[in-house]
Amino acid sequence: MDRALRRSRSPIVRMLSPLRDFLATEASGAILLAGSAVVALAWANSPWSQSYVDLWESRAAISIAGHTLDLDLRHWINDGLMTMFFLVVGLEIKRELSDGHLSSRRAALLPGAAALGGMLVPAIVYLAIAGTTAPRGWAIPMATDIALAVGILAVAGPRIPASLRAFLLGLAIVDDIGAIVIIAAVYSTGVMFGWLAAAAVGVGLTLVVRRLGVYSTWVYFVVGGIVWLSLHEAGIHPTIAGVAMGLLAPSTPRLSPELIDSDELIDLSDAGAARTTSDLARGSVSVVEWLQHVLHPWTSYVIVPIFALANSGIEISADGLADAARSPITWGLFFGLLVGKPVGVVLATRATVRAGLADNPDGADPRQIAGVGAAAGIGFTVALFITELALTDPVEQSNAILAILAASVLAAAT
Repeated sequence: MDRALRRSRSPIVRMLSPLRDFLATEASGAILLAGSAVVALAWANSPWSQSYVDLWESRAAISIAGHTLDLDLRHWINDGLMTMFFLVVGLEIKRELSDGHLSSRRAALLPGAAALGGMLVPAIVYLAIAGTTAPRGWAIPMATDIALAVGILAVAGPRIPASLRAFLLGLAIVDDIGAIVIIAAVYSTGVMFGWLAAAAVGVGLTLVVRRLGVYSTWVYFVVGGIVWLSLHEAGIHPTIAGVAMGLLAPSTPRLSPELIDSDELIDLSDAGAARTTSDLARGSVSVVEWLQHVLHPWTSYVIVPIFALANSGIEISADGLADAARSPITWGLFFGLLVGKPVGVVLATRATVRAGLADNPDGADPRQIAGVGAAAGIGFTVALFITELALTDPVEQSNAILAILAASVLAAAT
């Protein structure tokens, strides 16, 4: 059998197919994410609700070179663990820009335009309703939850063209880029420029190490930790460190696939051969793809569900529901996600196609485009994340979370 053909059929190479791996992980991770949100709500409204509050408000401190970080558990999750989530986001952005659906201008234009419409219209809807009450919340309804949105399309099965899934993925990735820029530019205040300079040095060191051909993940982990700490102390949200390290990861394989013996690649006869196979498989794909393959299951199956568990638990009572119903924040977010998001996506998509700048996804009809717009209105993970940054009043946060949950459930049902 032809060597190239055998290599293309290798189970290890098939296992590392980036888009399939990404979509499958997101779709199955959506179940855990939704389950964690349900558990958080049940726990926060149970006789043991105080234990929910006490757990996430418990504090832990670590000291590094005489410098102490003392945060409660929720902030360790939101500022620390979620850095890994944003690292995977950065890796996916890098892969899509280098080699995927956003690698050519025409291919990127339609999901890019749809994402822009899906960010602007929800923000306008929110500001029209709640702009005088809590203007800092305008960015909350802009985000799309990739896991839940892809999960909803997975439920639809073969009725949804593969091109439409790719369109939604590209849209959500551009959404993530917008959210990252907003977090860095809008929700980072009181910047300490000395620490910011230290973060810049860390980024520069990453470029030097990559230029020298160093592939040890531990080196990048240590440098990334320095960038994270520097950004945290600089007053810029430290999850940006994850995005930066993801974007800096090499997108070309260390070993040329044409020079790899396919017989060695599939040889698992003993421990030594298995190690060789592992090294060859790792070297035959880019660092971006390999890290996605290793880290993405951890973020989808562990980190994001823990984040949902820590941030979705709000007390639901008659008084709380009445207060939420009177709050412009609730309705601004609710209509921003449920109405503004699909309207923005559909209008931007139609305008771009009619202008001749891009083509509709293959096999997709207007109704399916509208369905993708509705799925984009499922703004859970990043929306909750921005809520914690944008709104400081606990009552406003609870109203926002309730609106996000209600709008996301209805958007999924649509």
